[in-house]
Amino acid sequence: MTDEFTLGDRKVRRLGYGAMQLAGPGAFGPPHDPDSARAVLREAVACGVNHIDTSDFYGPHIVNRLIREALYPYPADLVIVTKVGARRGDRGAWLPAVSRDELIAAVHDNLRNLGLDALEVVNFRAMFSAHGPAEGSIEAPLAVLAELQQQGLIRHIGLSNVTPAQIAEGRRICAIACVQNHYNLAHRSDDALIDDLARDGVAYVAFFPLGGFSPLQSATLTEVAQRLGATPMQIALAWLLRRSPNLLAIPGTSSLAHLRENLAASELDLPDDLEILLR
Repeated sequence: MTDEFTLGDRKVRRLGYGAMQLAGPGAFGPPHDPDSARAVLREAVACGVNHIDTSDFYGPHIVNRLIREALYPYPADLVIVTKVGARRGDRGAWLPAVSRDELIAAVHDNLRNLGLDALEVVNFRAMFSAHGPAEGSIEAPLAVLAELQQQGLIRHIGLSNVTPAQIAEGRRICAIACVQNHYNLAHRSDDALIDDLARDGVAYVAFFPLGGFSPLQSATLTEVAQRLGATPMQIALAWLLRRSPNLLAIPGTSSLAHLRENLAASELDLPDDLEILLR
C-alpha cells in the first residue's frame, strides 16, 4: 500500500488532517482553547501530515487564521486545500454562496486569512441538498473559479459533495484535481466513482471518514482492533487507506491524543479477510 498520492501536481501523504473541528461547536465561532488548536496543527505537521483541509467558512474565518498563526511560514511540502460555495448565517446555518461576487470574495478571504498569494487547491462545494450530493448544474460557479485560476489566484480546482454527472460537467469547464465526498466503511455509495477516478489518476478525498457503523461492523472492528492491539477507529481509517490507492482521508480532531491515534492508523497491516468480514 503506497503512502502517497498526487493532489493537483503535488505528492501528499494519503492520511491528512481536516481542520473543521478546530472552530467552536458546529464549526461556528471560536474554539474554547485557541492555544490547544494551534498545538494540534503544529503536531500534525511535525508528525508528517502535508495535506490540511480547511475553509474560510469554518468559524467563519477562525480556522484559517489559526492555521496561519500556527504554521506560517508554511513548510515547502504542505498542501492546504480549501473550499468555497457556502457561507454561514448569523446563527451558524450553512447557506449556499455561489454568485460570482460571493465566490470571488470567498477566494480572497481564504488568501488573506491563510496569508497566501495563491491557493493550491480550491474545492467547489455543491449545496443543492443538506443531506448529500444532489443533481444541479455547477457550470456557472465553476466558470468563475476557472477564471480565478487563469488569474493565478487558484492553482487547482476540485469538487466537493458532487455526483458523477456534476464531475462530468465540471471536466468540460476545467481540469478537476480531486473529488471530496462523504465516504467511509459504513457509507460506500461512491464505490464505483472511486474506482473510476482511480483509473483516471484523480484523488478521491473522503470526509467524515469515521462513524455510522452498523452493530455488526462495530463488533467486527472491535474484534480486529483487539487482535492487532489497535482501536476500532484506527481499523476504520486503515480500511480506507487500503480501499484504493487514490483514496485520501482527512479525519479531524481538536485533541492531540486523538490526532496521534488517527495518524498511527497508516502503520497498521490489516488481515486479508477484513473486507469480507465488514460487508
